[in-house]
Amino acid sequence: MSPRRYAGDVNAPEFPTGLEWLNTDSPVKLEDLRGKIVVLDFWTYC
Repeated sequence: MSPRRYAGDVNAPEFPTGLEWLNTDSPVKLEDLRGKIVVLDFWTYC
């Protein structure tokens, strides 16, 4: 079985402006993340 290739199949939209970012000096752009492994952690206060 050949490995699946996902590169270029779906383009993610840019993050909306005006978001509050934690642990960063400036807003994150998708361009800054290209070629990197990204882990997303979604959490809320209950």
